[in-house]
Amino acid sequence: MSRLVVIVAPGSRGDVQPCVALGQGLAAAGDRVRVLAAPGFRGLIEARGLAFAPLSADPGEVLGSAAGRAWTAGSPHKFVSGLRKVLRPILTRLLADTHTGAAGADLILAPTLGFLGTHLAAHLGVPNAELHYQPSVPTRAFAHPLLPAAGRLGPWGRQLSFPAVDALAWQLLRPEIDHWRRETLGLPAAGARGPRRRAPVLCGFSGAVVPRPPDWPAHVHVTGYWFLDAGPWRPGPRLRDFLAAGPPPVYVGFGSMRPAEAEQTFETVRTSLRRAGLRGLLATEGDFDDDDLLAVADVPHGWLFPRTAAVVHHGGAGTTAVALRAGVPSLVCPVFSDQPYWGDRVSRLSAGPKPLPLKALDAEGLTARLRELTGNPLFRRGAQYVGARLRAEDGVAHAVSVLRPA
Repeated sequence: MSRLVVIVAPGSRGDVQPCVALGQGLAAAGDRVRVLAAPGFRGLIEARGLAFAPLSADPGEVLGSAAGRAWTAGSPHKFVSGLRKVLRPILTRLLADTHTGAAGADLILAPTLGFLGTHLAAHLGVPNAELHYQPSVPTRAFAHPLLPAAGRLGPWGRQLSFPAVDALAWQLLRPEIDHWRRETLGLPAAGARGPRRRAPVLCGFSGAVVPRPPDWPAHVHVTGYWFLDAGPWRPGPRLRDFLAAGPPPVYVGFGSMRPAEAEQTFETVRTSLRRAGLRGLLATEGDFDDDDLLAVADVPHGWLFPRTAAVVHHGGAGTTAVALRAGVPSLVCPVFSDQPYWGDRVSRLSAGPKPLPLKALDAEGLTARLRELTGNPLFRRGAQYVGARLRAEDGVAHAVSVLRPA
């Protein structure tokens, strides 16, 4: 009898797509899979043959709100402290939806947000595994991605940065979650220390990008990325003709990030590309169609990025991974959360220049970075080296082997 695996994916496209890829792998191995995500992802999930259950809180709406923009504009420690202010209005709905969507599960897979998987697994009496999209397991090798300054405190300071982030996030979300545990799940309050976590950890990133620290325990598995291939996708005539009309363009897009002054931001991008003498593809809702610039909407990154000269993006874990696998250099313009961390990794891998924060974007600085990005052969060689390693990996198969041992 096949298991029902429930995957909780409360995030933007960069969080949902890896879960869909993992779900496809589990389904191919004989499991039934249900993915919990925002309503806008229903078509994506069901088109891949997986069951869907809604999480009524849409992360795109959260990030686009005034509170969300203020949250994302802050420093890493303000990101953690802002969790409560931004998530509190939607947390009750999120908890109710996950409880409903997890009904009948034999295995729960969930990220570390509020330790949802741990609570649901205890309620249902089933196993669970944590899904990590960035390195969030304590180590002396580096600091938590949200507390990079702790890297200067030595090995023990770096290690302590991980429980510090977990403890702060838990205290901010604890009142609502403990109420949910008591009133809905029939569990005692987890208390100040939070729930006990002994589940396997699946790290959905590659050791070629984040080398596994030697002090991580055996239950932590660095599987490689969970890529969702585009399938039989074909470009429309405008994009096809634009790509054929000249040298490979530079792609510029900031994912689910919504700059406070989006029109001004993209005008800066257009000016900088032209000053650098580069053709560009801009992921914006604008409707311009110039000889050297083209606005593109929902184009699969896995199809598009190998056809570009370089990629400029916000540094989300998913976008970073697809750009690296494509073997093209990247300039990361981080906004918040773990994005500065991924920008730093890209730079350290010699797959692109140092990050340029989105809030510091101006025409002069971006023009200089674009010239460096496309003109320095070191970045292309670094990106090609990492890309070849990622294309040789099968992170989904590795993760499935952990969840379905022979």
